[in-house]
Amino acid sequence: MVWKRVARRRVLTRSSGVALAALAALGAPLALGPAAAQDSVLVASRIAEAGNDLPPLARANPLSPTIAGPMGGLADWSKDGDADPLVSQLLRYAEGVDHAAPANGDDKQVAQASGVPAAGDKDLVFGMVAPFSGPSKELGAQMKIGVETAFDQANDSGGVGRTLRLVTGDDGYDPVKSLGALKDLRNRAPIAGLIGDVGTPTTAAVLPYVLENHMLFYGAFTGASLLRNDPPDRYVINYRASYAEETDAVVRYLVKVRRIRLDQIVVFAQQDGYGDAGYAGVAKAYRALGDNVDPPQRLDYVRNTVDVQAAIDALHKRRAPPKAIVMVATYRAAAKLIEKTREQYPDMIYTNVSFVGSTALADELTLLGPKFAAGIIVTQVVPTPDGFATLALDYRKALAKYFPSERADYVSFEGFIEAKILAEAVKRAGPGADTEKLIDAFESLRNFDAGLGTPINITPAEHQASHKVWGTEMQADGKFKPIDLQ
Repeated sequence: MVWKRVARRRVLTRSSGVALAALAALGAPLALGPAAAQDSVLVASRIAEAGNDLPPLARANPLSPTIAGPMGGLADWSKDGDADPLVSQLLRYAEGVDHAAPANGDDKQVAQASGVPAAGDKDLVFGMVAPFSGPSKELGAQMKIGVETAFDQANDSGGVGRTLRLVTGDDGYDPVKSLGALKDLRNRAPIAGLIGDVGTPTTAAVLPYVLENHMLFYGAFTGASLLRNDPPDRYVINYRASYAEETDAVVRYLVKVRRIRLDQIVVFAQQDGYGDAGYAGVAKAYRALGDNVDPPQRLDYVRNTVDVQAAIDALHKRRAPPKAIVMVATYRAAAKLIEKTREQYPDMIYTNVSFVGSTALADELTLLGPKFAAGIIVTQVVPTPDGFATLALDYRKALAKYFPSERADYVSFEGFIEAKILAEAVKRAGPGADTEKLIDAFESLRNFDAGLGTPINITPAEHQASHKVWGTEMQADGKFKPIDLQ
């Protein structure tokens, strides 16, 4: 085999270390750190679970001397040419994605794997279905890093009584794949619930199944209204402010602070449930701010693409150019729109909601040049991860310990916060907790001080922990500074 090294900025987790140990056994010239080497004996069983058999060399010698030694930076490995199925499986593990075995349709097996494990089980396993491939994969990667950072911290401290573990499935931000990815997770492990699932359309695809099976659906990376019923669905618990709250805050900022008229604002939105939720929030803000106001113009693009030409054409057809674009977009589509319109509209104010992934958006725009990055407004549902709030300091310390090559990031900080709150609920639920007791424990978190500067409140009538929206503005170098939205 001929192997090609591909530089990555994502640190290797233990699960990816296992995969890399198998790659080394197959001939990839790489070195593993102690944690990955310690776990490499699990290679054969893990890959067997995924439906592939290791070659005799890998089965006989999963911990080859060639993989000993310190991990010299971040790397993954790809095979030149077409990879065979085994190599493809291993490489996807190396990307940090714990793919489950294909569902076999055995309802009994699914039932046995569902729900919170028995009190005697050492591990308490949570699942996450998110994009780990495709144009939105950075969102899934960062959410996973944040959750695992908090889990590792809790496990090392021994503070919750059981080992918290995360298993993940990749849906590529494609709702057609989401339910299958969830069922695969349930076939593979007795997951206690879901944490940090990414996306509105993907959430819509799995929510009926989640509710029907009385599964905990916690901390989804979406502000969509379908997760915020009144009264709340018992098995759905949100951390973050809603898209309606984010877009209301930014529209009020544009009107009250920047003195822009409502008819000078347009919306650039993904053509699906995510875009619909954000647009509905803007329209609601319009109704609150003005009488007999026409709804905002909506410019669409298709999910998982960066084809923004139709939106640009619609901008050109306006009798008067807008002064602000409220974007409800993912980072690559948002960056493409800014790239294609910045020259023609140099004074345009661009805003986006938190789902965009601030760090990923900044990375895209700074590559284009300082003028593309400067002045972009992003609403956030967490405070700045680079700040000095108690939880931000705790997050950066833990991130440096468990993922030392990762930068502080808004998405991973959100995952960290969610997992910290979950750890507190697990601790309160006690060792014999099942799903119902865990939800009861969540609902006891009233005026809980997580170190955010704003209290966390979850009750039987309130399943959204935080309603706080923070404002940030991107600088020419891609860094964000806090701004007052009021």
